[in-house]
Amino acid sequence: MRAIVPILLTLSTPVIAQGSGPMPPLANRQLVDPAKEAQAMRLMHSLRCIQCQGQSIADSDAAMAATMRAEVRQQIAAGEKPEAIRSWMIDRYGEWVSFEPDMKGAGLLLWIAPFFIFLASIWLARGLFRRRA
Repeated sequence: MRAIVPILLTLSTPVIAQGSGPMPPLANRQLVDPAKEAQAMRLMHSLRCIQCQGQSIADSDAAMAATMRAEVRQQIAAGEKPEAIRSWMIDRYGEWVSFEPDMKGAGLLLWIAPFFIFLASIWLARGLFRRRA
């Protein structure tokens, strides 16, 4: 019987580690003003959950996404502009948090890379067709 207790404690550690802290108040509750809630939802759909890495914070069930949703709604309710909140989130979590990269730095590379790849493929195709002729 004594050997079972350490095994059960070891197996229950991941369950305990999940965190069961209180959910932020505005994480899953909409703002009273429909216009402000619409602004918050648009912004939340443009921000990536840093825990899930593939979902927006609006679609994620992760605790971190709930915290980020609550922060967005609190700042929208306080009168902050969505662009300022987005910039604040990028400063806090890095450019990766945004589904829409800025047109500067590494984001600029993401915007112009497809154009250069397209030009390179046309140039290579042109070379292939000239050799055959």
